[in-house]
Amino acid sequence: MKKKNTLILVVDDEPDILEILSYNLKNEGYQVALAEDGLEAIEKAKELKPNLIILDVMMPEMDGIEACSKIREIDSLKNTIITFLTARSEDYSQIAGFEAGADDYINKPIKPKLLISKVKSLLRRFKEEQTKSEIYSVGNITINRLEYKVVLSGEEMTLPRKEFELLALLTSAPNKVFKRDEILDTVWGNDVVVGGRTIDVHIRKLREKIGPEKVQTVKGVGYKFKN
Repeated sequence: MKKKNTLILVVDDEPDILEILSYNLKNEGYQVALAEDGLEAIEKAKELKPNLIILDVMMPEMDGIEACSKIREIDSLKNTIITFLTARSEDYSQIAGFEAGADDYINKPIKPKLLISKVKSLLRRFKEEQTKSEIYSVGNITINRLEYKVVLSGEEMTLPRKEFELLALLTSAPNKVFKRDEILDTVWGNDVVVGGRTIDVHIRKLREKIGPEKVQTVKGVGYKFKN
C-alpha cells in the first residue's frame, strides 16, 4: 500500500491535536482528512472510505466508542483499520473500545515518531492480512479471509475485525490449543499492549455468535476450536 494512496481520517475535538497529527502524517507522505466529532467522522468515513481512522474517545456530539461501533456496521468500511487515540488508559475504556471494533489503542500524549511507527505497523498488518485470500470450511462454518466473511450453517454473519481474526486463527488448525500469548501476538500484534481480559471478552462474543461448544477453554493454557 503506497503512502500517497493511503488515506487516514483523524478525528479529535482539539484543534491542536488535529494540526499536529495532520502535519506529521502528511509530512510522512500520507493523505489526511479531518473530523472534529463522532458524527462528522461517520459521514466522512462513508464518503471517503479511509484506510485508517485515528479516533479520539472523548468528544462532543458522539464519543469515539459509539462512532466506532456505528462505523463497523457499515459494510463498505468493514476492512477499515480503527485505532483509538485517548488520554484515558483505564482497562474498562480499552475493553469497551475493542468491543466496539477497534484494532488498536494509542494513549495521549504521543510522540510523532511513535505515532508514525504505529501507523506503519497497522497498515503493514492490514496489507499482510489482505494477502491471506483462503476460503475454507470447518464443520458448518466457512471462513473467507479475502472478504472478511463468515458463513454459519448457510447464513452469512458479520463479525467485528478482531473477532473475525480470532475465529480465523482458531479455525486455521481445528483442535489445536492456541496459547494466550500466541493469540495476542497473532491477532493484536507484538506492539499492541492489551490485557488478558481482552481475549476473554472476544472469546465470549464469539461463543455467543457461533455457539458455546465450538470454542473450548484449556485451563491455564489457552483456547481451541472443536471440530
